[in-house]
Amino acid sequence: MPDPTEDLALALVELYERLSSWEHAAVRGTGLTLPQMHCLEILGAAGPLRMKELAERLGVTTGTLTALADRLEQAGCVERCPDPDDRRAVQLGLTDTGRERFAEHHALHLSLTRALAEGLSPAEAAALAQALRDMAGRM
Repeated sequence: MPDPTEDLALALVELYERLSSWEHAAVRGTGLTLPQMHCLEILGAAGPLRMKELAERLGVTTGTLTALADRLEQAGCVERCPDPDDRRAVQLGLTDTGRERFAEHHALHLSLTRALAEGLSPAEAAALAQALRDMAGRM
């Protein structure tokens, strides 16, 4: 009998590779890198965030985020603004251009998700979403 953990590991690696390939193709020709688009995705979903919190969500250092933010700011996608709750901190938020880029990419994600979830009942889709959140929370 095959080890279910081994089977799950292989399935996760295959899914990751296919999603990664899809993501790279989705940003090709946009003028943005995948990390830049991920930054826009997080800000589009969460709203303005402190640089430190955004770096944690992206899984990068604050130094890496600073360089990423500089490039996104030059592209007109984000703007730095003072944090209303802490005058020492800076928040990063989307500009109108950044919101447009986020909306375009988010629409692609929704289309992909609909295709992947085709055939799942609403209860199955909800259970899968919760399982994925639980797994992500353990990382």
